[in-house]
Amino acid sequence: MTTHVTEVPAPPSALALQHFEAMLGFETDCWDVHESLGAADPDFILVDVRGPASFAKGHIAGAINIPHRTMTAERMAEYPKDKLFVVYCAGPHCNGANRAAIRLARLGLPVKMMIGGITGWLDEGFALTAGD
Repeated sequence: MTTHVTEVPAPPSALALQHFEAMLGFETDCWDVHESLGAADPDFILVDVRGPASFAKGHIAGAINIPHRTMTAERMAEYPKDKLFVVYCAGPHCNGANRAAIRLARLGLPVKMMIGGITGWLDEGFALTAGD
């Protein structure tokens, strides 16, 4: 019997491996970001791409606020070109992090998206900080 899950067959394992390994190059998760922020000198810049009002209400400690619409070559020139940017937005219902990742990639900057965004962060039991 075929179900909705199996009506489209899974790809060969080699193709699945390629796909899932590639995903890790594009995405990171809330847990890994949380653990990595505990390092003395994190090797990435965490960017909250929501608007300033949302950022002020609550964001991840250590994040900077650069709304995706303001990610221009001039604005991003103040950051090292080889430093990884990790972007997040409100959560799975928001495409702001995707838009930011596109903008950064077009500028030639290394970027990953933190899957889950604020929603995922809170789901993991991690706290937000308020203010600028």
